[in-house]
Amino acid sequence: MPGGGAGKGAAVAGVVAGAGPVARSGGRDAVRLGSAGGEETPRYAPEWLWSREGADAAARAREPLGALRARYAGRTGGPLVVHDLGCGTGAMGRWLAPRLPGAQHWILHDRDPALLRFAAMAAPRAAADGSPVTVETRRGDVARLTPEALTGASLVTASALLDVLTRAEVETLADACAGAGCPALLTLSVAGRVELTPADPLDTAVTEAFNAHQRRTGLLGPDAVTVARAAFAGRGATVRAHPSPWRLGPEEAALTERWLRGWVAAAVEQRPELRGPAERYLTARLAACAAGTLRVTVHHTDLLALPRPTGGTA
Repeated sequence: MPGGGAGKGAAVAGVVAGAGPVARSGGRDAVRLGSAGGEETPRYAPEWLWSREGADAAARAREPLGALRARYAGRTGGPLVVHDLGCGTGAMGRWLAPRLPGAQHWILHDRDPALLRFAAMAAPRAAADGSPVTVETRRGDVARLTPEALTGASLVTASALLDVLTRAEVETLADACAGAGCPALLTLSVAGRVELTPADPLDTAVTEAFNAHQRRTGLLGPDAVTVARAAFAGRGATVRAHPSPWRLGPEEAALTERWLRGWVAAAVEQRPELRGPAERYLTARLAACAAGTLRVTVHHTDLLALPRPTGGTA
């Protein structure tokens, strides 16, 4: 989901993209490649990824952890092999690896080589029981994985990924996971609902415009969870959904400001006629944020898909 710049003043700023996978680029092995020509501008701002890491960690549902621990209990052989799609700065690995027992090998996927280097350097080195955690990186198109690219995978995971994929890309992801017989933990997909306290008459219009903005160019936006649930279930997986809302109060004022600017900017980009009212709205919201009187709940959903094993390592 988008964030925004934190510059002074309440003018509606340009839209800055949020977390998840980056634009098409080169890859390796069974990852189908996109354009091979030149460097592309990263689609996601590292500053936004870093600023949201604490809120993401607090929001992620804990229920899938129990299901994963039960699935891996008593397993023998090599380490758990976890593919982290659109890894960004590696926040998902920093959250999940220390919460799962046993040796783990994380394969970090992203388009941006600088983010991959950072994620690898900042990766945890120990699992919940002190077992070693190792890391490798793969640069490529995370939306076009094949089952062959996931051979031997124990888990596929991602954070804030589904809502920036198309329906076809979600189907491809579900195909790859089903073909490899591995579970998928896909967290923090936007649900299309935001609650601000105190309420304002413009809340609904901004929310609706933002949701429409997320659906532009065929991306799923707030429809992603529904589409993904159907895609994985249609391939025989048991799919469980869990709420994972951001709850932002005075302690998260810097993140709330950044989120507000990006949220309103996206709404105005979608509906330019909102610009005047939206600038006044943003001014009032930023003032309440600075005063510590604003509370924001941004609803997300975490999905855990447990497929029928078909040869992958569980």
